[in-house]
Amino acid sequence: MIDFQNRVAIVTGAGRGLGAEHAKLLASRGAAVIVNDSGVATDGTEGEQRPADEVVGAIEDAGGAAVADYGSVSDPDAAEAMVVKAVEEYGRVDIVINNAGILRDKAFHNLEWENLDAVLDVHLKGAFYVTRPAFRLMREQGYGRIIMTSSASGLLGNFGQANYGAAKMGLVGLMKVLAIEGAKYDIKVNAIAPVAGTRMTQELLGPMADRLQPALVSPVVAYLASEACDVTGEVYSVAGGTVSRMFVGLTQGWFKHPDKDGALTPEDVEENLSAIRDEVDYLVPTTNQEEIQKIAQSLFS
Repeated sequence: MIDFQNRVAIVTGAGRGLGAEHAKLLASRGAAVIVNDSGVATDGTEGEQRPADEVVGAIEDAGGAAVADYGSVSDPDAAEAMVVKAVEEYGRVDIVINNAGILRDKAFHNLEWENLDAVLDVHLKGAFYVTRPAFRLMREQGYGRIIMTSSASGLLGNFGQANYGAAKMGLVGLMKVLAIEGAKYDIKVNAIAPVAGTRMTQELLGPMADRLQPALVSPVVAYLASEACDVTGEVYSVAGGTVSRMFVGLTQGWFKHPDKDGALTPEDVEENLSAIRDEVDYLVPTTNQEEIQKIAQSLFS
């Protein structure tokens, strides 16, 4: 059975929705949890302490251990203080779940810069600010689990979410780098791309929201946050009980040898586009070195 005895987790945006379910599930299996939530509306405005306090109360009523943190992940000092609080309260940090987020949707041609900055600050920079001090501790202790919350809006795109999609795809890049840098310290870093009925998605999902409960996402997060997890650098689509891996693929493509066949031309690309795009026998490179190896095999064969 997967449990989190003697493990300490930080969950951002844990006052409602997905984050609340993540925090409660980890706590029910033995983790001590820092429940971070600044209590803002979905657009990041206003704020109250009640959501974080309610989740802490629910965890404690069930016999678990948790403390609330009300700092904004977009403030680097508040983010570092969150990690310091975890160490002061429980002695260590084993798990970071970057879940905090806001929405400020606008079609790209109408997007105001302040709404770009606000979304990047919470989703992307917030993950940097919370994760770096925790990552340093994880390196020292030789163990850690980090989960980023990405989105299909970043991986696949969605109208009116240029700021949100860019932030969510940026988290995949951060996850990939940390998976490499953390490998020799037993730090596993993965991402989820969840679909769930929350405050941020209620209007988008409509009647489907009732079938896409946040609690159906949290078991995947719990696995990725556990000692049992032996994967790193991967993205998982999670929704309503379905779990799938999402990945970047590289087709076999088409090759024109510059020494033997002459320089590549735009007309070559046009003529051979179907072969370039052919998904048969595609590769799934896990590092940029693997892509270079594929290129080298063509050049030097």
